[in-house]
Amino acid sequence: MSYADSIDIAERRRLDALANYRIAGSGPENRFDRICRFASELFSTRMAFVTLIEEDRQWFKACSGLDIEETHRSETFCDHTIRTDDVLVVSDARLDARFSGLPIVSGEPFIRFYAGAPLISPDGFRLGALCIADTHVRESFSERERRTLAGLAAMVMEHMELRREGIPQATAANFADATDLSLITVDPTGRVEFVNQAALDMFGFSREEMVGGSLDLIVPERFRAAHNAGLARVAAGGSSMLKGKTVEISACRKDGSEFPVEMALSIWHDQRGVGVGAIIKDISERRDRDVRLLRLASQDTLTGLCNRPRFEDLLREELARKRPLAVLLFDLDGFKDVNDRLGHGIGDSLLQAIGVRLPAVLDRNVTVSRFGGDEFAILIPGTGDPLVAQKTANAVIEAFKIPFEVAGHTFRIGASVGFSLAPNHGSDSEELIASADFALYRAKQAGGRVVRMFEQSMRNETLAKRMLRDELLRALNKNELVLHYQPQVTLDTGEVFGVEALIRWQHPERGLLSPAAFLPALEQSSLALDVGFWVLDEAGRQMAAWDAAGYPPIKMGINLFPAQVRAGDLARSVVDLIARYALDPRFLEIEITETVTLNDDDQSLESIQALRELGVGIAFDDFGTGYASLGSLQRYPLTTLKIDMGFVRDLLTKPRDAAITRALIALSRELGLKTIAEGIETEEQETALRLMGCEAGQGYRYGKAMPADEVARLFVQPVERQRIRI
Repeated sequence: MSYADSIDIAERRRLDALANYRIAGSGPENRFDRICRFASELFSTRMAFVTLIEEDRQWFKACSGLDIEETHRSETFCDHTIRTDDVLVVSDARLDARFSGLPIVSGEPFIRFYAGAPLISPDGFRLGALCIADTHVRESFSERERRTLAGLAAMVMEHMELRREGIPQATAANFADATDLSLITVDPTGRVEFVNQAALDMFGFSREEMVGGSLDLIVPERFRAAHNAGLARVAAGGSSMLKGKTVEISACRKDGSEFPVEMALSIWHDQRGVGVGAIIKDISERRDRDVRLLRLASQDTLTGLCNRPRFEDLLREELARKRPLAVLLFDLDGFKDVNDRLGHGIGDSLLQAIGVRLPAVLDRNVTVSRFGGDEFAILIPGTGDPLVAQKTANAVIEAFKIPFEVAGHTFRIGASVGFSLAPNHGSDSEELIASADFALYRAKQAGGRVVRMFEQSMRNETLAKRMLRDELLRALNKNELVLHYQPQVTLDTGEVFGVEALIRWQHPERGLLSPAAFLPALEQSSLALDVGFWVLDEAGRQMAAWDAAGYPPIKMGINLFPAQVRAGDLARSVVDLIARYALDPRFLEIEITETVTLNDDDQSLESIQALRELGVGIAFDDFGTGYASLGSLQRYPLTTLKIDMGFVRDLLTKPRDAAITRALIALSRELGLKTIAEGIETEEQETALRLMGCEAGQGYRYGKAMPADEVARLFVQPVERQRIRI
């Protein structure tokens, strides 16, 4: 048997099945007309029709908005609809080659949009279709709408089954009990005429309780007046705003509990007057899911607190009400150490504990949010009183004075808080958060665990720093940054053994600027890495230039920014530098500060150790001026200890400074480190340091930091102390 023969047999069986229903050519029947009207109203289309596909023709059993009885089968949409079990959707028939030439597309009624669901018999034969159509293009037809149309097509098929079996139309309504769609129809007075089993199950009533009863049974009391007024308006010939729409409303079960439903309403007119029908779907699960999704979208997933986008939305809403408010920002002092030492898992558990404690100690009207990392925010609505904001900030700080017990660990961490007030410190959310951030920065500068309120000077200072950073970027790109070199001498002989490379800025308007004018802003910006590696490269280039000129090698001291050490690729950068300029690593000395050692992380230590293994010297700059412990001297592979000029300056007049200097020199000697005293200006200071056992020094007594071309004289003879201008 050929494929064509098998198709012919299948089509013959389909036509036989259709003939068994004895429906083709029959007169109008209200049951089918009502479904068409209902579908047209439900989907807001101009046309709806039930068609049956015979051998050569399409016959219209029922129509709404379309006055036609039959067409040739080749001139139909529905001939394509019955080829699959799926709903056929055509958004714009003019753009579909299958349908653009149909008379009902190119001529009256000028169909553009079409959707059809096949009428599938219990034996699986596709006999025709329930269709909706419109003269306007419809870009989308949702999956829910497809399912609803298919459900209505199944209802048409049930009608056809009942009709074939000869069941009286008065009892045919029972067909609806076969669908899981909840169906209700009411008369103009609001009395329930029909309800299917799915609706009875949904609302919890028996059929006897609902049919003939008022629709008020399922309408929450607070909505009944408006609902009855709408029904009365429709009964009097008016329109309903819900007609043809799918809306979400509240419904009421027999036990009085309310639940959300989705309702599609249809209104029709027949010989009895106005009829109203509704397809109702319980959307409790979907609403719960939406609530969960909304919660996920507005909550920080780790702590359960409000997240930043939601916080900003709430802030904008409060500002739109023209109400005063306060915004607090705070972060945690010591949290980074927890993550570095114990890992992010413990850190996350600590953040969760904070998320539980904070709301418990604050007023219920405030909103607590986690912005990310260890940064949090609080919104206090309805008050711009700085005392209220200060009180809340103090409560935060007090909350952190109680240790946190997490995973067998006890944590004592603090918080720094900055706050801003509306309308005094900003008129929009971005400005208020930025103002609070300025204040937080000032609190951190003050040592942490304190509260600061925003002041305009903070913004001015920050903007000035930002402008300075912008200028520094330009300076780097335009080669305005230069290195000067300060000699380092052996105190016993005055021989120059090295120089320290010090950055300067040749500003086009302000002249030569020392590091004090720009270094603080530079260290706090992302430019620190770029400038730091430029310094490294420029110093290496200069070493190679002196070597090429035939000068004897001297040690080059190069200062690092903390960001260079933290970046993790410092050792590779120095290896590349040595290779690029053919340098002897023994004459390179990298200077680190206490800021680097305070981080006390393995990555920084590994970077420094890798440099030392290359043969590069490691100098500890300004030791004793900050918080670095003696343990740093043990952990880091140092070669040189530099005594800060603050001790040297008053060495001869303050016994304490002399004692500290003497102790540092002795400590350095015991550890096998070279000692360099900075800031030597007088012969008396030099003599005292030499007698204490200090090996080397630098300072104005031996020369200020100078350009590279002035360093040449240092190579030919020891420093002539009597000629140095102090």
